[in-house]
Amino acid sequence: MLVSMSSLYDIAIVGGGIIGIATARALSMRRSLSIIVIEAEQHLASHQTGHNSGVIHSGLYYKPNSMKARLCVEGCREMYRFARERGLAFERCGKIVVATSERELKALEVLEARGRANGLQGLKKLGLETLREYEPHVSGLGGLWVPQTGIIDFIKVTRAFADDVRTAGHDIETGTRLYHMRRRGEVLELETTRGIRRCRLLINCGGLQSDRVARMCGVEPRLRIIPFRGEYYTLATARRHLVRHLIYPVPDARYPFLGVHFTRTIDGGVEAGPNAVLVFKREGYRKWRCSLRDTMSIFSYLGFWRMARMHWRAGLGEFSRSVSKRAFLRSLQKLVPPLELDDLRPGGAGVRAQAVESSGGLVDDFRIIEEDRMIHVLNAPSPAATASICIGRHIADIACKRFGVT
Repeated sequence: MLVSMSSLYDIAIVGGGIIGIATARALSMRRSLSIIVIEAEQHLASHQTGHNSGVIHSGLYYKPNSMKARLCVEGCREMYRFARERGLAFERCGKIVVATSERELKALEVLEARGRANGLQGLKKLGLETLREYEPHVSGLGGLWVPQTGIIDFIKVTRAFADDVRTAGHDIETGTRLYHMRRRGEVLELETTRGIRRCRLLINCGGLQSDRVARMCGVEPRLRIIPFRGEYYTLATARRHLVRHLIYPVPDARYPFLGVHFTRTIDGGVEAGPNAVLVFKREGYRKWRCSLRDTMSIFSYLGFWRMARMHWRAGLGEFSRSVSKRAFLRSLQKLVPPLELDDLRPGGAGVRAQAVESSGGLVDDFRIIEEDRMIHVLNAPSPAATASICIGRHIADIACKRFGVT
């Protein structure tokens, strides 16, 4: 259904990343609703979606019965199905989680039990010899084979979602930044750089700006987005043979980050990384980029200082990998010792929108809250891209209950 710019939409979605577009797609299947997506950038998937590693995650890491666990495991299957139906390139290449110490071997057992509790099948323990059969150049005491993990281009997935939304007759506007929201009775008026857009229900999928969008709408999210840049190197073409699958370390359970690892890409490359370094610009993909507004947002937040007090040692380690290529290499050599400094080429970077509570706690699970005529997606980092079809459906279910639509 085509709706003129002056019309009243049933639902307006703020944010044209994969979650915003997946939500619009899920809603577009409920034919009685009119929908508009507004995206500040000129292109969809410009931020977290377009700067991630392209991994289809299995659901191995997440606490059983958490939203991440449920939606990722189901979303993984849905993503493969969607890719096959739409002819999108993907590869279900599997990954190996490698333990390099006795302590990590014990943690690997916990990880395997968690994966089985989340419904993963085909997990396989790898001893030292079997590990070398899968990855001849890896060093470790043991590993865990995870066959569900794969790779895809999530920008292309987002575009395919958007095609479905437009085909269903709904509107997607890029280059449209929200800067104010006001209520007019039962209607929400969104003031944007391209004029006023009116709706009955607002869905905030603002990613790196999600907490600010919530506050703009009069909602206190009780958290703040603290941006962490993840920096990558790529392996020289002649050294790509060192990595057959995806290779990950055993993660530190205290953090939502997975540690530096090796990821094959759908175009045939191999990425090494990322670290997770505090950055002073929410869209700070390049080193030393700084925003006064974003810097003040970090340093004025008590939750940041509490987080820093708890995790400053880990933070220093991440910073050292950011400023020193050799330090980055040492972390990679724990998994693949034959790597040398000249094997690493500068790669891209992404920024993770990490939600931090006032206590200093890192929000671990997805966080979606409902307010009067609004739904706010306040924490949706990895594996959100993998789970996007299911997250979109979940948000659509919440929205449709407001309209009595099934």
